[in-house]
Parts: sequence; structure tokens; C-alpha cells
Amino acid sequence: MKLSILIPCYNEVNTILEIIKKIENNYKDESEIIIIDDFSTDGTREKLKELQSSKLYKIIFNDRNYGKGFSIRQGIKFATGEITLIQDADLEYDPSDYAKLLKPFKDGIADIVYGSRFIGSSEKRVLYYWHRVGNFFLTLLSNIFTNINLTDMECCYKLFKTSIIKKLKLKENRFGFEPEVTAKISDLDVRIFEVGVKYNGRKYIEGKKITWKDGIATIYCILKYNLFK
Repeated sequence: MKLSILIPCYNEVNTILEIIKKIENNYKDESEIIIIDDFSTDGTREKLKELQSSKLYKIIFNDRNYGKGFSIRQGIKFATGEITLIQDADLEYDPSDYAKLLKPFKDGIADIVYGSRFIGSSEKRVLYYWHRVGNFFLTLLSNIFTNINLTDMECCYKLFKTSIIKKLKLKENRFGFEPEVTAKISDLDVRIFEVGVKYNGRKYIEGKKITWKDGIATIYCILKYNLFK
């Protein structure tokens, strides 16, 4: 089962090479690593250019900063694996979880798998209470409209049969990707599973980028893609 691993990144000079190494150390089956740099300005692009000559990676350089959703769409175009997985470029999510995320596919019971930071016994870093409340609210609001019972709609780890994700007409350029793709898969006749994953979240001083403004945008996208289809 070939895996296409999409890594959208923006200003992750301190972690981009380490996350690639972690992926290679943890996943030994057939795969392709597709890295989409969203016009980084901190030296990330220069590190990635050093990898361009390697046939192990497909590297896409956006001509300006568009956002995570745009970068994921760019990566999907190049995906040739049977399964497409989204991996953030920081170290919040651990590639050692790939095996259990892929198990529902290998067992033939899933078409889409979401990771969840809020189920399972895997270790999670203790961080911001109000972020947890925000995640719960956004997932609840999404579930109300989609009528699917996710516990963590905002989780980075989302895996799709590539044939499914390529057919979706995605539009959101930023973090609105999460509620948009969730709304659109809820309309499909597909089997969706959740798997508990590790989470080593970052503080803002450590480079975390998402803010309350993105939460407001997420509410807008939940309403937009569920009420106005």
C-alpha cells in the first residue's frame, strides 16, 4: 500500500528536516514525501532546496504565502499513492502513529481516517485549556451540521483514499481546509474512522501559529460549507 505523505510547511526551519527523518525512520513501506513550502522566509526554503536533487522527495515552492489549504491542494495534485496522509511540518504529531492510522485501510474497513488527540491512551502534552474548549466547540458545531460523530475535527492527521481526495473540489486556502473537507466528506457514501494519536503541542513562543482569528474563520467555514452547498 503506497502512501503519499503531504507536508505543508511555512517557516519551520528548526523542524522540517527532523520531521522528514522521523517519517523515514518510522515508515518503511513504499511511500512518497511531498513537501509544499508556502513561501517561508526563515531559511526553510534554503534547506529544502538542498533536498531537491534527491529522488526521494517531491518539493513544491509556492510563489507567495497562500496558506495551509492551498498548499495541501498543490500536494494532492502530485499524490500517486493509494492513501494520502497530511503531516504538519512541526513536531506536534508523531509519525510513529502511522501504523495504527493505516490499520483500518489495511483491514479493508475504512475509506477515510481522522486522527484524534482526545481519544485513546497515547500521550498528550498538557497545554492551553481554552484551546481544548475551542476545539471541542468547533468539532461539536461541525458535527451538528454534518451528522458525523468526530471527536477532533481539527486534528492534523487526516488520511484519505487518494481516489476520494482527488475528486473533492476544495477551495479554502488557510485553516478552513479542516471544516471544508469534513463537510464535503460527510456528503459521501464513505466509511470514516477515528484513531487516537500522540500530541506534543507547542506554545506560541515555540512557533505555534493558529490563533483565535482562525477559530472565527473556522466557524464561518462550517456554516458556509454545510448550509450553502
